[in-house]
Amino acid sequence: MNLVEINFDGLVGPSHNYAGLSLGNLASAKHGGDASYPRAAALQGVAKMRHNMSLGLVQGLLCPLPRPNHGFLGALGLTDPADEAERRLRAAAWSASSMWTANAATVSPAPDTADGRCHLTAANLVTMPHRSQEWPDTVRQLRLAFADSAHFVVHDAVPACFGDEGAANHMRMGTTHAAPGLEIFVYGKHTKDSGGGAFPARQHEQASRAVARLHGLNPARCLFVEQSGEAIAAGAFHNDVVAVANERVLFTHEQAFADPEGTYAAIRAALPEAEIVIVPASAVSLADAIASYLFNAQLLTLPGGEMGLVIPLEAWEHPAVRAWLDGMLASNGPIRRVLPVDVRQSMANGGGPACLRLRVVADPATVDPRFLLTEARADMLEKLIAQAWPEQIDPADIGSDSLASSVIAARAALLDALGLEALA
Repeated sequence: MNLVEINFDGLVGPSHNYAGLSLGNLASAKHGGDASYPRAAALQGVAKMRHNMSLGLVQGLLCPLPRPNHGFLGALGLTDPADEAERRLRAAAWSASSMWTANAATVSPAPDTADGRCHLTAANLVTMPHRSQEWPDTVRQLRLAFADSAHFVVHDAVPACFGDEGAANHMRMGTTHAAPGLEIFVYGKHTKDSGGGAFPARQHEQASRAVARLHGLNPARCLFVEQSGEAIAAGAFHNDVVAVANERVLFTHEQAFADPEGTYAAIRAALPEAEIVIVPASAVSLADAIASYLFNAQLLTLPGGEMGLVIPLEAWEHPAVRAWLDGMLASNGPIRRVLPVDVRQSMANGGGPACLRLRVVADPATVDPRFLLTEARADMLEKLIAQAWPEQIDPADIGSDSLASSVIAARAALLDALGLEALA
């Protein structure tokens, strides 16, 4: 088996819009009601994927889910287009939030599981209405991409009484991707218990524990860690806004966890090779970390063995963050390269480079090849997006028949071009 990490990026859908639906996501709230640019957003996403391929990495692709979701709309019985509450529900049925595939599922690679297969559990995303409708279609897509039952198991979402946000609250560490790993599940407590302020803690501890059991993980190689209330209150709606891990390295803000020293000690006890890179609040405040999405980055092992950090341009351009990054690079630490990418359309809606990808350690030969990106396929995607994706969506457009027709036609053209009509 040629086990490597494959990043499956979500292609930004043709209904990409700024409705400000995500409570606790400061960027989403800030840009709610702005005009969006789906064509530019999708092309930025393809450029990011090309960037990773240019580094010598295997790159995967997941497709937008069907929008508008007429089943969701019909179940709500909406009748008054002028009513503000109904407007937000209608916008939820148009959301392109499945582009943030870090929330698609939690993934445990074959070296970690009792049956030696890679397990994926779709996230139920029940905290936010616009995301709670995603998982049945996500499961359909995952079961197509990872249909080889000798190597993969795809689970339905855990019961909706336990909120699960997928890989955005899950990290994996180990000596290599192919070696047995330490799986770290990060959960939040309700705000009344944790000081999280007005924002919800989206990941429930029991959801994380259920996923670990479903995946057949060794309890001795699992950690369940509480996210700090300070981080949630500051707008870190997922752990991947304040921490990211790759192989032996954890890159984290000092205020990411409720018990940072206990967390670091537990990691080092389970993985003596661990290197923990801590960004102090005195250098980069929580507010600056969240505004710049410094930690919502892809921490990658490059083909030469060194680690690179793929960050949004917003982080590279932030004075305090840039100063810290320059100092880190000069210190000869484990992260040797910083690689800025332009994902401004995604950033404005609350998702950086890490949000846009689901990490799956697998042999590429066991994955349905239609979900693996090549240069030729990237060329095709760029041409199709330029032709079919709306250039701009204004808030007043949401719900219109003409926009619905163009969005549906664009996704159908994509599925046809990829040979994935089964997802229609």
